[in-house]
Amino acid sequence: MAAEEVYSSTVVSTPNVACCLVPSQCLEKARFIIKLLEVLLSLVAFILEEMVSVCINCAALEFFEFVSCTSFLFTPLLLILLYTKVHHGLGITCWPSLDFVYTMVIAFLFLIASIVFAAINGGTTLEKSAAAFGFLATFAFMADLFLFWRKRGLPFLKGGQAQSTNGIPTAEPDQKDPAETEKLGLGTAAAE
Repeated sequence: MAAEEVYSSTVVSTPNVACCLVPSQCLEKARFIIKLLEVLLSLVAFILEEMVSVCINCAALEFFEFVSCTSFLFTPLLLILLYTKVHHGLGITCWPSLDFVYTMVIAFLFLIASIVFAAINGGTTLEKSAAAFGFLATFAFMADLFLFWRKRGLPFLKGGQAQSTNGIPTAEPDQKDPAETEKLGLGTAAAE
């Protein structure tokens, strides 16, 4: 008997062994590309902002620096978590909500930082370019939110009711789960 015949009945092939999954259950291909664009635009905005040597209003420059640096550092982390299998081992089950809230907060902060930095700067080409890339990054984050909403809806509401944190539908407070009452012995006590 050949080795192939012996092992063919016991060996199961696993075609989805890849560590990088695009599209995955958390991230579609279009949103993956937009998230890569967000990282790139945030990086360019950060680099241009760092090249500014003299500032008139340093508070606007520093706020823009904070937002662009935060975006550049945390968006790749979120991207890696969403398109690899790493997110399964972290024990977090609300990835869509986390992704939506993070993207919404960064889009809002980038919009505010870009408006303030565009309004209050020294008028140099570097400052104007950094602000322009800040606006482009803002639009990328907004496009990401729009695609998320079109594909999945709002992650907090499903059918007008709040979604549970574990992704498991919960029973109404007045209704008791029959399996749970049986396990607790409440079903026999109620019948007596």
